[in-house]
Amino acid sequence: MELLVILESVLSLFIMILVGVYGSKKKIITAEMNKGLTDLLIQIALPFMILSSFIYTYDPTIKSNAIKTFYYSIIAYIIILLVSYLLLLPVKHDKKTILHFANVFMNTGYVGFPILYAIYGAEGVVYGSIFNMFFVILLWTYGLILFKGNFNRRELKEELIKILLNPSILAVCAGIIIMIFNIQLPSSLLSSIEAIGNITGPLSMIIIGAILSNVKLKKYLKDWTIYYGITVKLIIIPSIIYVIFLLIAPSSKAMNTVVIMSALPASAMTSILAESFDKEREYAAVVVSATTLLSLITVPVLLKIIL
Repeated sequence: MELLVILESVLSLFIMILVGVYGSKKKIITAEMNKGLTDLLIQIALPFMILSSFIYTYDPTIKSNAIKTFYYSIIAYIIILLVSYLLLLPVKHDKKTILHFANVFMNTGYVGFPILYAIYGAEGVVYGSIFNMFFVILLWTYGLILFKGNFNRRELKEELIKILLNPSILAVCAGIIIMIFNIQLPSSLLSSIEAIGNITGPLSMIIIGAILSNVKLKKYLKDWTIYYGITVKLIIIPSIIYVIFLLIAPSSKAMNTVVIMSALPASAMTSILAESFDKEREYAAVVVSATTLLSLITVPVLLKIIL
């Protein structure tokens, strides 16, 4: 993909973000409404987008790449966890927790899937969905442990049930079954699934815009950990993963998908969990906002290098 096409794709997402900023500033999108839109995105729109991406892909090459993506995702998360832990040793206390969480959990749903769809179409979303499975599993186990501490047996059981019943996980499982057995769905059902899934991109960008509109960045302009954390998140970790992957195997769509996903901005869950557990709430919001804004520069540069 040419750089111009990539920039146009990212610029399109940025314009949608501005719509969210406008809606929030004009009080069209309230905090309560934005929460509802987020639930709509995560519980309905995103699972439908994931499911629709599997329905149209039966090529044996895609199935082979899907398996490769599974292994690449495992390797990538191991690298992210180790590199993040080591590079964040100079950062202390709750800020370290926020930055580590931001490194491990990237914005797969809001940003990742729309970008993958723009580059690779439905095939890219298939690979991204496999990567996202690990995101969901780690989020509700390792992610919560970072903020809360260890689970007791009952809490762990409840979280595991939540993981299994997560709409995105269910959508991936259903999609894999459809792909493997080449199940043909009625055209009316197919068009409905695709139409609902298509709102994922615009809706996700509008939500991000609403979040960004309420963050005060000036307070943190002199905090070195913000700049350091962003550099580690958006540049160092993706670069290390890309170099290691090139040493493992030739470049491929499956490999590139995992590299792209690892280079995404911090997940909005960084801010949500920081709010829930009262740990550096504003700091977390700044990290999410800053990585999202700067990813409009770093992601296109990365795409130009790897594609």
